[in-house]
Amino acid sequence: MSMPDSTDAGAGNAQAALDTVQRCPRDAITAAQRVLAAGPADDERSTAHRAIGLALRELNDLPGALRHLRRAVRTAGTARAAALARMSLGYVLANAGRTAAALRAVTAALPELTGTDAGRARMQRGVVLHYRGRYDEAVRDYGHAIDIAQRDGDLLLEARARNNRGLLNAHRGTAGGADDLSRAAAVFRELGLDLAAADARWNGGIAAGQRGDIAAALRCFAAVGEEYRRLAVPRPALLLDRVELLLSVPLVDEAVQVAAVAIRELRRRGMASDLAEALLAQARAALLAGDLDTATAAAAAARTRFRRQGRRTWAAFARHVELRAEFRRGTRTPALFRAMVRTADQLDATGWRDPALITRIDAGLLAAAAGRTDRARDLFATAARTRGRGTAPRRAQGWYALALWRQLDGDESGAARALRRGLAVLDRHRTSLGATELRAHSGAYGQELAAEGLDIAVRAGAPARVLAWAERWRANTLRMRSALPPDDPDLVAALAELRMVSGLLGDAVLADRPVRALRGRQARLEHRIRDLARRVPGGSGVLAPPTVDALAERLGPRVLVELVAHGDRLRAVLVRDGRASLHDLGPLTEAARLARWHRFGLRRLITTGDSAAARAGAAHAATALDSQLFDPLRRRLADRALVIVPVGVLHGVGWAGLPTCAGRAVTVAPSATVWLAADQREAAVGPPVLASGPRLPAGQAEVRRLARVLPGSRLLTGADATADALTTALDGAGMVHIAAHGTFRADNPQFSTLELAGGPLFAYEWERVARPPGCVVLSACESGLTGLRPGDEIMGFAAVLLALGTRCLIATVLPVPAEPTTALMLDLHRRMRAGAQPAPALADAQRAFVASGDGTARATAAAFVCLGAG
Repeated sequence: MSMPDSTDAGAGNAQAALDTVQRCPRDAITAAQRVLAAGPADDERSTAHRAIGLALRELNDLPGALRHLRRAVRTAGTARAAALARMSLGYVLANAGRTAAALRAVTAALPELTGTDAGRARMQRGVVLHYRGRYDEAVRDYGHAIDIAQRDGDLLLEARARNNRGLLNAHRGTAGGADDLSRAAAVFRELGLDLAAADARWNGGIAAGQRGDIAAALRCFAAVGEEYRRLAVPRPALLLDRVELLLSVPLVDEAVQVAAVAIRELRRRGMASDLAEALLAQARAALLAGDLDTATAAAAAARTRFRRQGRRTWAAFARHVELRAEFRRGTRTPALFRAMVRTADQLDATGWRDPALITRIDAGLLAAAAGRTDRARDLFATAARTRGRGTAPRRAQGWYALALWRQLDGDESGAARALRRGLAVLDRHRTSLGATELRAHSGAYGQELAAEGLDIAVRAGAPARVLAWAERWRANTLRMRSALPPDDPDLVAALAELRMVSGLLGDAVLADRPVRALRGRQARLEHRIRDLARRVPGGSGVLAPPTVDALAERLGPRVLVELVAHGDRLRAVLVRDGRASLHDLGPLTEAARLARWHRFGLRRLITTGDSAAARAGAAHAATALDSQLFDPLRRRLADRALVIVPVGVLHGVGWAGLPTCAGRAVTVAPSATVWLAADQREAAVGPPVLASGPRLPAGQAEVRRLARVLPGSRLLTGADATADALTTALDGAGMVHIAAHGTFRADNPQFSTLELAGGPLFAYEWERVARPPGCVVLSACESGLTGLRPGDEIMGFAAVLLALGTRCLIATVLPVPAEPTTALMLDLHRRMRAGAQPAPALADAQRAFVASGDGTARATAAAFVCLGAG
C-alpha cells in the first residue's frame, strides 16, 4: 500500500528529502540528515525526521522508522506538522502490527488537517482500517481521499489512494480494482516516482492472480522484481504475494519453501503485521501438503498474532485453517461443526469468500455424516450460489456443493451433471495455463469432484461410466494441446547457461573440487528458468474422454485395462470386443507396496548381478503383484495384446517382468484418451536420428551399429551430439534413438536430463519442438520414469513427448547396464524395420533377450516399456 510521504509542510531541503522517499529512499535519508545537521527550525526538523522514518520503512527497517517518526511528532512546532507526523507514524505502526495504536494516531491527526492534508489523512486511515480488516470503511476513506484529490488537482494523492483501493478491491474480487491500479501506475510514472509505480504494477500482478490469470501475474511479478532490483529496494513482504500465487496453482512444495523464507526474513526485520500473514501462508501451504501438525501450529500462531493486532478478520481466516486440519484428521464432533459454521459466517461477513465456501462445504459434509440432512442441505445450498461467479476454483467448488445437495435428495444423475459442469470450468481454467508445470499441478483442483463422480458410477456398477469418470481427471494436461513456448531469448540464454553450469558442476564433482558456489548458481538459474517457462500463455482446446465404442473400434483384438483408485480400493475397467467390465483388484496400498517391492527386486538384479537370492526375491514380488492385478481379469485377457493405463506408483512398474505380461505386446499409456489420440495419429516419416552421449563408449558403439541396421540415418556422436543439434534433429524425424546417461529429477521432472556433448539436454527444451518425432527410443537409465502430480499428471521426458504429439516412446523405468542392452536395442530396431509395431517388436525382442541370458538379463529386459501407442 502507498503512504503519504509528500505534503506542503516544511521548507526547502526537508521537503525535498520527503519528496525523494519514493524515488530513492537512501538519497532521501542522506538529504534529511544534512537538514538535521544544519540545525533547522522545529517544523523543518519534524519534516526531516519524517522523511527518514518513511524512507527506513521503504527499506524495511521498522524499528528505525518508528524512532524517527516519534521524533517527528515531538519536534513539530505547529499542530499541523505534528498531525502530519502522527499520520505517518500511524502507517508504520500498522506495518508493525500495532493497528489499534495506528488507528488512534491517524484519528487524532484528522481534526488538525484540512484540504489535501485531510485527504492524505483520510487515505492513511483507510490503510490502517485495511490492515484491521474493516474493508468497507477502508474503501470509503480511500474514496473520500480520491474526491479531495480530484477537487484540489493533487495527482499524487489520487494515485496513492487509487493504488490502495485497487489492491483492496483486487483481494476482495470486487470490480474496478484493475482500473484503479492501472491509473495509479500511470500517474506515478508521469511524476517520476519509479518506486511507487513499481508498487502499483506489482499490485496489478496481485489483481491478475486473484482473477485467475496466473501467467499474467507471473509476467508482472518478474518484470517488477527486476525494477526493485534496479532501485536496490528490498521488498520481503512481496514473498507473501508469491506464496499466494503459488498456492493458487497450486505449487505446494515451492509455496512451503517460500513461506519459510518469508517468515525468517520478516521476523528478522520486525515486520509483525506481515509476519502474521506469513505464518498463515505457511499454515495454508502445509495443509495442502498434508502436513496437518505444521498447519495447525502455524495457523494457531498466526491467529494469536492477529488477535493481538486487532485484526479479527484475519484471525477468522487462521481459524479456518485450524478447523480444516482438524476435519482432515477425521474429527467429526458437534463442537467442530458449530465452530465451522460460526467461522464460515465470519469469513463471509468480512469478504474472505473462498475460505468461507470451503469451510461451509466441510461443515455440510460433517452434518450429512451425522444424519443432519436438513442442516447439510442449507449449507450446501448456500455454498452452491458461488458456482456462477469468481475464480474457476471457486465456481468449481460451487458446482461441487450443488452436487452434494442433489445427492442428499437422491438425484444422482443431477449430481453427476453438476460435477461435470464443475470439471468443465476447471478444464477451461487449465487451458489458460500454458506452462506444462502449471497445468500438471493444477490437477489438485477437481480432485473432490472427480472422486464424487467416480463414487456415483462405482455404486451404480456401471463400467462405462466408471471409465468416463476415471478419464475425466486423469492426465488432463496431456488431453490439451501443448502450448509451444514463444521464442524467448531470455529462456534460451538461461537454459544455455544452466547447461554450462551443470557441466562445470559435473566436472567439479568428478575432480573432488568445491561445488558450493556452482550449486548456488545452478539453483538460481533453475529458479529463473521456472519463472520464465511459467509465463507461456495458454488457450488450447481439450480432448474429450473417449467412449467405450470409440476405444473398441481402435483396439480391435487388443484389451484395454484401466486401473482406477477408488478410495482405498484398486479397481480396473476392462474393455474387450466392445464391452466394458468393472473389477475389484483389492487394497490400493497393497498394490503400491508390491509395485515398490517388484522395482526393488529388479533393481537389485540389475545393479548387484544375478544370484539365487536376488532372482528369488524378484520372482516372488513379480508373482504377488501379477496375482493381485491380473488374477481377477485372467479369463478375459486370454493371450491378447494389452493396453494398460496405470495409476499412482504403478506408472513405474516394469511390466515385462510380470508373468502375465512377459512376451506379450504391452502398451502403457497415461490415460485411455492419450492412448487413443496417439494411436490415431499419423507418425512422422523423416529420416531416423541416432545420437549418443559422452562417457558412454557402449552408447557410441550402439548407435554406430544401429546406423547399419537403419540406413540413411542421421548420426550424432562425439562433439556433434549437442543439445542444440539433437533438438533440431528431432523436428520431423520418423524415429529417434538416443543412447546417453540420463538423470531423472523427482523434485522437478522438467529438469530431468540426458547427458550430451557440451552439457545436458533438459526436458524443458523439447517443448519447443514444432514437429514431434514419430517414435523415440531412449536407452538411458530411468528415461521413462515420470513425476506424478494429483490426477495422475505425469511430468518428465515421456510427458513432454506425448504432449507434443510423439506417437510412441520406448524407454526405461529402471537403471540398465550399458553394454548388454545393445543386443536388445539392435533386435528391437531390426523387428521394427521389418514392419513390426513397437509394442510387439519390443515384446519379441525382450523374450529373445531373456532366453539368451540370466536373471540380470530378465530384469534388464523388464526395465523397458512401450509408452503411448504401441
